[in-house]
Parts: sequence; structure tokens; C-alpha cells
Amino acid sequence: MNHNAFTFQTLHPDTIMDALFELGIRVDSGLTPLNSYENRVYQLQDEERRRYVVKFYRPERWSAAQIQEEHDFALALVGDEVPVAAPLAFNNQTLLTHQGFYYAVFPSVGGRQFEADNLDQMEWVGRYLGRLHQTGKKAPFVHRPDIGVKEYLIEPRAIFEQAAIIPSALKDEFLRAVDQLTEAVIAQWHNRYTHLRLHGDCHAGNILWRDGPLFVDLDDARTGPAIQDLWMLLHGDKAEQRMQLEMIIEAYEEFCEFDTAEISLIEPLRAMRLVYYLAWIIRRWDDPAFPRNFPWLTGEDFWREQTSIFLGQVKILQEPPLQLTPTY
Repeated sequence: MNHNAFTFQTLHPDTIMDALFELGIRVDSGLTPLNSYENRVYQLQDEERRRYVVKFYRPERWSAAQIQEEHDFALALVGDEVPVAAPLAFNNQTLLTHQGFYYAVFPSVGGRQFEADNLDQMEWVGRYLGRLHQTGKKAPFVHRPDIGVKEYLIEPRAIFEQAAIIPSALKDEFLRAVDQLTEAVIAQWHNRYTHLRLHGDCHAGNILWRDGPLFVDLDDARTGPAIQDLWMLLHGDKAEQRMQLEMIIEAYEEFCEFDTAEISLIEPLRAMRLVYYLAWIIRRWDDPAFPRNFPWLTGEDFWREQTSIFLGQVKILQEPPLQLTPTY
């Protein structure tokens, strides 16, 4: 693996400016970095005062075919009038290359942060997720992966076993917690759902508000169950989550049928995300941005806490899943 490319050490401001200049975009404002650990994303303004966002994809993460599927899905959603930030085409191409990097240019779209506590906004999001999934059902992803135990639990476990960052005195206990959590998830995981294209990472931070929701960042788009795009919007205690989920599903079903059997996958998906996210940080540790932004990973207290969190999630998985209010 070329670690210099993998960690963006060869991606300099001049490289970005040259790539944009080749497209006919003359940067007038400089490059303002936007919050993104996985890729490198910058906002800019050209000489005509048009605002753009340029996104350079982390090398060796997605193939060209996988990135193109992300773009094609975004464009299909826009075609179906689902509010999504979609890439711009240059010479009929949305996936661009420069000095070995894949990149894309998007219009810069302003907006406020989605208010997770605003039930009116949540209802709107539910409605548009129904529309998003209607588009998601029309065709499958061919190159992008499915959400499943192998990628989210088995492969991360192997990464943890080799990770030097986990204190040796705590590693065995931590790995036992991972194994218990994996066993608990496998006991409840099933594939008896409609496989469809998803946003994949639909949390409040990936929704802007502009007289309605605008979904951004399809970088984690995958195939999976519809509930994957709903559960991360839930917060609070079980009663609050039940109310939120009922509201989301009611709005969602204005456009797309929802299988309530998928509700039993919420806690398995939450557990898988906990494990996958931690392994993702370890995978990226050679990137200087990660030690700088996650310094607590080098402390023993963090790993004790993670062990406790994983074991706590095992107990949650053993409880009855969230139940909707019965209707008569």
C-alpha cells in the first residue's frame, strides 16, 4: 500500500488548485477545509463568485466503479426530486482524476443544521426518506457492499487483534467483549428484509435544512435494510425513541412501505456501528489527522470504557426490541 497517497501526504493545495483549473474553475477565495476525516473536502469560490465544494476521495478505499455508483445514485435521486447534494458533470463525467486522486465537484449548498429535537423537521425527513428509498429500490448496487456481519464485526475483530494501539494488558479482555458482542449480534441478525440502496450514514450531521431537508454525503451508501437510514435519527429514552420512530414511519409510508420486522435490527445495527467505527479509526491511524483528533485512543481508560460499552450493548441486545404502540 502507498501510505503517502493513503494518508493524503501528496495532496497539496497547489494540486487541488491545478485540478480545478483544468476544469475551468479559477479559485478566487482560497480553499476552506470542511469537516471530513475520511476524505479531503474544501469549499471555494471562483472568479464569477460561484461557490463549489471539491471532494478528494481517500485512495484505496473505494474503487472507481464504487464511487461512480455513489454518483449515479445521487443523480437518480435528484431526478426523482429527492433533495440530495449531487456531483457536477464536466465533459459528461462526475468522477474526475488528477495526479492519481479521484475527486468530484459539487455545488456549495448552504443550510442550517437539521434539528433532531424538532418533530416537524423529523416528519419531513421521514417523508423524504420514503422517497429516497423508493428510488433506492429501482435498481441494485452492483459494486458497493451490503451491510453485514463480516465487514462490520468479523473484519474489525481481526484489526483489533493486530492493533498495537490497544494496551497489551487490556487486549484480551477487550477482545472477549468484542466476541460476546459479535455472538449477540449474530443471534439476532437476519437477511429477511428488502435489500435496497441506502444513504447508509443518515444521522443528523448529514442533513441540512433549507425550507426542508437536504441530504448530503453519500460516501457510505450501501445495500441494506431500510431501518439503517432511520435508526440513527432516534435519541432519548425508549419512550421518546418509540414516539420518534412512529412519527418517522408514518411519514415514510406516505411514499414507501416499511416492514416493521426490521425494527428488531436496530440494536444489532447500533452494535455493528460501534465496532466498525472503532476499527475505522485504527485503520486510519497512519493518517496524521487521526492521532491529532483522537488522542484519547492511546490511553488505557479509553479501552476500559470501550470494553464496558460493548458489554453494555450485549445486555441491550438481550432485551426485547423496541415495540411500536399497538393499533386497534
